[in-house]
Amino acid sequence: MAEENTILPVAVLLDRDGVINFDSPDYILAADQWQPIPGSLEAIARLHTAGIKVTIVSNQSGLGRGMMDQQAFNEIHGKMMLAIEQAGGFISHVSYCPHGPDDNCLCRKPKPGMVLETLDALGLLARAGQVLFIGDSVRDVAAAHAASVPAMLVQSGYGDAETILQKAQLIQPDIRYSANLEEAVNLILGEQA
Repeated sequence: MAEENTILPVAVLLDRDGVINFDSPDYILAADQWQPIPGSLEAIARLHTAGIKVTIVSNQSGLGRGMMDQQAFNEIHGKMMLAIEQAGGFISHVSYCPHGPDDNCLCRKPKPGMVLETLDALGLLARAGQVLFIGDSVRDVAAAHAASVPAMLVQSGYGDAETILQKAQLIQPDIRYSANLEEAVNLILGEQA
């Protein structure tokens, strides 16, 4: 149950790799490599049960780099969506960028394109401040900030969590952070683990 002074977000935008599932510096390129972080699927279900829309906003440059094809991506996505639904969750919208860092697109995080597209799809452009973006990287925080969406960090991705936090605080000084999505949802819903 949320505390009385807690205002719940109307939607939570989630990065995928490092937030919902374990990430790899070698990318997640096949369905058998997709493994949920313990507690993440149940956390999504708890957000859904609380009436909060949950979306996914994810850079997937493995597609643009030719490291996987659309079918492999769809199989990964299908496995994830089924696991989320089996845990009682629901994803209201998915936005992903297939471009590489040198493609100069408008959607790849840290640019705000996917965040804005997601807000538009949910009819929440005018309510960006009531949405929360949960990611594991500075790119996620920068994209959220550029779209006027508050961000929260989880430290379950790969990379130096302390360095990521310090860089994120330069963008959003009051950023909250937690070990993983399960703990982040505990904070959002005002619950103890």
